[in-house]
Amino acid sequence: METHAPPELDYYAALAALEWQLEMGVDTAIGDDPVDCYALPEKRIEAKPDTPDAAPGASALPPVAEAAQMSGPDPLAQARELAGQADSLETLRDAIDRYDLCDLKKGARSTVFGDGHPSARVMVIGEAPGREEDQRGLPFVGREGAMLAAMFAAIGLARDAADAQSALYLTTVVPWRTLGYRDPEPEDIARMLPFLARHVDLVDPDLVVLMGNAPCQAGLGKRGITRLRGTWAQAFGRPALAMVHPTQLLRNPAAKREAWADLLSLRARLDQQG
Repeated sequence: METHAPPELDYYAALAALEWQLEMGVDTAIGDDPVDCYALPEKRIEAKPDTPDAAPGASALPPVAEAAQMSGPDPLAQARELAGQADSLETLRDAIDRYDLCDLKKGARSTVFGDGHPSARVMVIGEAPGREEDQRGLPFVGREGAMLAAMFAAIGLARDAADAQSALYLTTVVPWRTLGYRDPEPEDIARMLPFLARHVDLVDPDLVVLMGNAPCQAGLGKRGITRLRGTWAQAFGRPALAMVHPTQLLRNPAAKREAWADLLSLRARLDQQG
């Protein structure tokens, strides 16, 4: 009987497979040697103290904001102060440039703020700039930008449309490149969350598209884009649709079918609102 060795995975296929396993709940890796779990020392789980319920009407911080507070209130307080003072997209960008309490800024070449029509009905929020975005100072460029353009052109929307009715506005959760193409850490997201929320308020879109895990964490306090995609929720005070990021579609072309269904849902929502 002839046997065949399994095909070798390239980098992107292996990374997509790993991300899928994590989203499905895998938390233990399989090693080369067997491990007798019954022989391992018993782990003691400390009971968490009860915490009183929040007062009625009090706004709870999203999980990412709690992460920032653990490292001290100053970075988040300064972000809120700077973001709150911005009354236009130009002054908001200046405020972000003045903010030096996010470590990502130290390793970035440029601040990737936003692109598209400033009064667009649809605002797309991506994860973090990549190498090409960092070089050009714009979100969604290169291969993923071409993929995004083709996706939204299929439902009559474009970043360079002159008409706000058919235009897109694009930004990212964090404006600086992450090292090693990793997802932004919860603390990074938390420190930039006041700026992102103010960004959404200033553009004032009808609908928000959360493209990837980091935008879902920032807007919904949840991760797991495989489960969340295609669902509508409220984020930043507006209807929000979770979608798979174009980078993941490039790695896994089979997911384009689901992405097309999400785009049709977005188009239907726009047409319904008129």
